Amino acid sequence: MITSKQRAYLRGLANPIEPILHVGKEGIGANLVKQADDALTARELVKGTVLQNSPITAREALDELVSQLGAEPVQTVGKRFVLYRARKEKPDIVLPD
Repeated sequence: MITSKQRAYLRGLANPIEPILHVGKEGIGANLVKQADDALTARELVKGTVLQNSPITAREALDELVSQLGAEPVQTVGKRFVLYRARKEKPDIVLPD
């Protein structure tokens, strides 16, 4: 579990990055979960967006991905969401205490 200070730090890091996950009319399927898992392994911090034709909200998408991937929710703003999962070996992102 990350602290509010760590969450604020991650929000700052996520600000300039572009969304790479796109939740569409299919919602969250196996393909999207695999894509998110690969992205988290490579980058640790991932931003996603929920398209207008999606049946779920950004909060629902974030909650679903967090539960399936063992990630940490960072934030949701409008149609965008950010999630974080530390790499087990050699993490790129060092969280403040």
